[in-house]
Amino acid sequence: MPSLQTARDKIAQQVKVDVNLRPVDTEAMAHAVSRSFISDTVTVPTKEMYAYATLASLGDDVYEEPSTLHLESHVARLFGKEAALFVPSGSMSNQIALRAHLTQPPHSVLCDIRSHINRQVKLQSKCMLCLMVSPSYEAGGAAYHSQAAVTAVIPSNGHHLTLLDVEKHVITGSDVHFAPTRVIALENTILGCIIPQDEILKISELARSEGIRMHLDGARIWHVAAETGTSLSELCDPFDSISCCFSKGLGLDCFLNACLRTHPASHNVGAPVGSCLVGSTEFISRARWLRKLFGGGMRQTGILAGAAAYALTHNFELLPGVHDLTRKLEQGLQDIGVGITSPAETCMVKVSYLESACICLVVDLQVFYNPTPIGLDYMEIMERAALLPDPIKVGGSRLVVHIQTSPEAVDDFINLLKNMADEKKAIQPNGSTEEPPVEGGADRPSTDYRDVYVRVRGKPKT
Repeated sequence: MPSLQTARDKIAQQVKVDVNLRPVDTEAMAHAVSRSFISDTVTVPTKEMYAYATLASLGDDVYEEPSTLHLESHVARLFGKEAALFVPSGSMSNQIALRAHLTQPPHSVLCDIRSHINRQVKLQSKCMLCLMVSPSYEAGGAAYHSQAAVTAVIPSNGHHLTLLDVEKHVITGSDVHFAPTRVIALENTILGCIIPQDEILKISELARSEGIRMHLDGARIWHVAAETGTSLSELCDPFDSISCCFSKGLGLDCFLNACLRTHPASHNVGAPVGSCLVGSTEFISRARWLRKLFGGGMRQTGILAGAAAYALTHNFELLPGVHDLTRKLEQGLQDIGVGITSPAETCMVKVSYLESACICLVVDLQVFYNPTPIGLDYMEIMERAALLPDPIKVGGSRLVVHIQTSPEAVDDFINLLKNMADEKKAIQPNGSTEEPPVEGGADRPSTDYRDVYVRVRGKPKT
């Protein structure tokens, strides 16, 4: 019979694992990120960010973690609030906020139909382009965690919710047939659109008069501040709680091209993990309790706080460059005949989606585009982009520009679509293109809502 030590040694050998798969070509990985339009979450940390993060403290955040506490205190001051809480993800931040505000059903949350806390869109018709759409970004969390109904409102102007939109849909009073609105949740930017601050103030005044809480999903609020020059504290003053993300806007996908060309491996700049929930001291105290309940209490978070602090310090100033590159992408698409639903405001481009048949709503660091006017579809674009000598990664109607996106990738993508369109014209009799039929035909009302986010399923053929 083997000794206890022999048994222990055997188990020790079994549990060993090496996740540092060598050789890893970090330069090639960084270059691939610079040619990906999938999301601004694909950006990767730099060597400098890693080095800074290793200097952080090593406390236990469920008890006390000095570097994380310092980050939370800084973010609270930055947003003009009393306290903040570091959490693993933006989804958790939003859901904890709703659960902290919503204490006893029946209750409901009013939000934009396109917002992340809703985003479970059922299309009203089945055009060929839209069969692939089934977005749901927080998995019905408001219903699951807070037992809340969601009043999802289509913005009447196709851009952002207005006071009039809210007044028409807010539920107040004592009618027992309806769940009263307890939270108005706005998202800024919303699919790349900047909500005018004066409109937010009007909505906030209504909320205050009715005792309704205001929550902001500010995952990309950094883009609003960078584009408008408005302080974060002013932008967030109308809200009782704010969620901000360190791995999206500050993982900025439009990193300056000169840096990427010179040091591709060492200039990727996204914070890898984390969001902050911001609000009053009382609110954050309850949120901290809920974070533990949700399974979000982490231990040695100092290294993550260090990465987030590095992103705040070094990456925010890069955002205007992201916006400029996004506008270049938008203009290039327009020049070759692709329709844009609205001008690029930050880092997203929106493109027309069978404009005669539906309203197409807008975005910021992303471009939502429809290639049917030039005779193309998303799958063939994805496949051809993957076959380029220097591949480009796309995944449907959304093109996201980030701080690590190279200008060369933008040029190559525009040229790819132009060449593909020219090929189609060459093989069609009169150079005409056909758009897929839309159920209901021309008689279908032009005000039908259609989600512009089309995801292409499956992998491209290579």
